[in-house]
Amino acid sequence: MPIIERLPKIHKFSLGDRIINQLYDLLEGLIKAKYAKNKLPQLESLNTELDILRYQTRMLLDFNKISVERYEYAIKLLEAV
Repeated sequence: MPIIERLPKIHKFSLGDRIINQLYDLLEGLIKAKYAKNKLPQLESLNTELDILRYQTRMLLDFNKISVERYEYAIKLLEAV
């Protein structure tokens, strides 16, 4: 999130907000899946959300808004989920 806060307004309130909302949705989904009896459908859905986050993070790199090192770190975090 500190990266998002440093984005220019044009990206902060479009791509940045989407990423932050996606992260909160992912967290909420993981908590719900933890207590669900049938976890697989929920986890499959969350996998799609993770993929979207990966592409959104890649967009930050493509727009030269984050360094390659920060991108690699963020992707490692997303892969660990």
